Amino acid sequence: MPCASASLAVWTAAWLAGSAAADDVLDALGPWSEAHDVVAADAATAAVTDLPTPDHAGAGVATLLVLARRRVSPLGPDARLVMPAPGDVRGLPGPEALRIAAMEAGECAVLAGAGLAVVPAPVADGVLRWTVHLVDEVPPAAHPSLSDAEHDLRSSVRDAADTLAAMDVAKPRAGVREEIAAALRRRPDASWPAGTPGRPLRVLQHADEVEAIVIAASGDDPGGAVSSSATLARTDALRPLATAVRAARVAAVAETVRALTAA
Repeated sequence: MPCASASLAVWTAAWLAGSAAADDVLDALGPWSEAHDVVAADAATAAVTDLPTPDHAGAGVATLLVLARRRVSPLGPDARLVMPAPGDVRGLPGPEALRIAAMEAGECAVLAGAGLAVVPAPVADGVLRWTVHLVDEVPPAAHPSLSDAEHDLRSSVRDAADTLAAMDVAKPRAGVREEIAAALRRRPDASWPAGTPGRPLRVLQHADEVEAIVIAASGDDPGGAVSSSATLARTDALRPLATAVRAARVAAVAETVRALTAA
């Protein structure tokens, strides 16, 4: 799983579709934090949802599930992952408070069928808080299909490698393979619902690997001297790759939700 919002989106969709139990959703969030709580973004949202405001103790995730079921559209569950970044806010609905929070977190679970968007943020050691926003309209999915996203990710890897090599800013450094492997081992070992297709899992695994490479490629040897122009060139070359990683993750989650709720 790429992030906590992906876990919430996929498992909530599975629960709303009747293919997962509430306890399964709670267990699936475990790798992301020891404890989770849920609050409304503001007093107006609290009045509609009966959730506590941020200045009070949060409710449990089970309360969010019940709220989503109560509000879900007759058209069925529709849960999405949104991973906004500066210059790329595809799929991110308003209001402005939601946009600001999601940009800061870099992720958001949009329960479009229930008119809710939920943003995670750590608030204490071992506690992840989910802040619920009301959304009236959700933009149509603007990311590519899973097959296109997978192709774009592979192409971006090749393009970035060629660009960095041409700029002569892709010199190898000692221990980089171990650094990448360690970054992958540190990722939470999150679970998927039964019936999840294999292809989205492979795409997400590839996205994890590429992200680890991007992080490693962004660093330098301790004590190494890299000019500011070379650093800027490297950043520009890696930016499309980071965008492709986000798009691949969003597309993989969308395909998983589609498969789990198609019945």
